[in-house]
Amino acid sequence: MSSSRLLLLSALAALSFAVSSSAKEIKVDAGGAGDFKTVQEAIDSVPANNTEEIHVLIQPGSYERQLIVPKNKGHLTLIGKGVKPDETILTFHLKASDPKPGGAGNVGTTGSASVTINATDFTAENVTFANSAGDKVGQAVALKSNGDRLIFRTCRFLGFQDTLYPSGKGRVYFKDCYITGNTDFIFGNAVAVFDRCTINSSSPGFDTAANTTPQQPYGFVFLDCTLTGSNGIQPGSVYLGRPWQWDRGSNASATYVRTKMGPHISPKGWHPWDAANTDPSKNTRYSEYASTDLDGKPLDISKRVAWSHQLTQDEADKITVESVLGGTDQWNPAAPATTQLAK
Repeated sequence: MSSSRLLLLSALAALSFAVSSSAKEIKVDAGGAGDFKTVQEAIDSVPANNTEEIHVLIQPGSYERQLIVPKNKGHLTLIGKGVKPDETILTFHLKASDPKPGGAGNVGTTGSASVTINATDFTAENVTFANSAGDKVGQAVALKSNGDRLIFRTCRFLGFQDTLYPSGKGRVYFKDCYITGNTDFIFGNAVAVFDRCTINSSSPGFDTAANTTPQQPYGFVFLDCTLTGSNGIQPGSVYLGRPWQWDRGSNASATYVRTKMGPHISPKGWHPWDAANTDPSKNTRYSEYASTDLDGKPLDISKRVAWSHQLTQDEADKITVESVLGGTDQWNPAAPATTQLAK
């Protein structure tokens, strides 16, 4: 990310917070110069069923502890105080196969999450969420969300398999974020919009594994994003998505609108999950519009699987942050801060 863009994002974030000057502030500093040394202590200090806007200001550093934001601790914003998001890191190291405390089975995919957000009306800015369990260890989640009306701006999500887990049928908005992994590293059944994000594949695999319910009009929507590859990844070795739990009634939905895609993306685009899924058209809703290469040249989509869809311009124009995430409360996280704070 260019230095000019970072300065612009910092200015916008400062403006956003200036509008909410009445928000209570809690300072976290591992060295003891704040109100608390750990982020969890700061969250625990928030009153149950909170309705006051609270900003948790986190000084740069790596905070290694499993973190949970309870359902009754809403209206909370975590703000990394470093110049860049990689200076403030919330991380832990569990993988799904690790034993539960006391030895009663394994923690599982959900239990491996370094950070779990159960609250509604939660925001994070300029923070890195990571799982440091490593590659080739199976599922190891950096962040799992269960709440509704969640916003992540200028954040990073680092992992390998199952990095980011937007779940619980909530609505989640990611703006100018960076997400990296390899196998199914963006997965779940939430409705999520990725707005101008960078999605990086570190080895062959699958960018998404949605298990969207048939009742949801949208699952994962990528608007003006960039799909990159690292570590010398082979051309054509990554799929845009595959349908998680297709045999359990899911109807995976993923949509890419005006997305730049590196050569690591398979010409087929999408994967059926396994050979048993003989008719993926019945359990997938995969579509794209105006996909290009990293230089902005139109992609050759002639080899896309027959059960994916190319949207018309009219169809694509109707897919906006507000149309996807609005709901009955007309939530629009992309609106100016003054609009959001008035609700």
